[in-house]
Amino acid sequence: MTVVFVILAILCALIGIIGAIVPGVPGPPISWLALLFLNFTRYNENFSFAFLLITALIAVVITILDFFIPVWGTKRFGGTKAGTRGSTIGLLVSVFLLPLLGITIGPFGIIGILLGPFVGAYVGERIHQTSQQQAWRSAFGSFIGFLAGTLIKLTYGIVIIVYVVKAFFY
Repeated sequence: MTVVFVILAILCALIGIIGAIVPGVPGPPISWLALLFLNFTRYNENFSFAFLLITALIAVVITILDFFIPVWGTKRFGGTKAGTRGSTIGLLVSVFLLPLLGITIGPFGIIGILLGPFVGAYVGERIHQTSQQQAWRSAFGSFIGFLAGTLIKLTYGIVIIVYVVKAFFY
């Protein structure tokens, strides 16, 4: 049974990294599952209940923040409520609606997830009759927010992979 849990742990760690980049795949929670699976093997000497709980809470917080960071970026670059709403709508459309309609723009929909908040913020600002320059700035802030969220998820996934690899050698 240990072999099955080890294989599942490695798969979850790798899928978690992919999920940090690919839209619709919750990378941090899947990465955390790698630790949980290792917990049921002989490779878990360093994983206490507190460690598993804290890493799980971090995964949940990162997953929740990932929905708000592009919105924060929009606001930070001077976006109005219309731009923020547009960014949120663009994100939701690119993550949920486009794949349901069978539309994936680029590999795994990555281009769609990049463009969704960007286009949404721009359209929201233009509907609000913000200047074109300010609308572009708001859209850029949304893009920066998306990149920041991706970097945070990727960092968490890499940390989890380090723990998984380290568990086999110590």
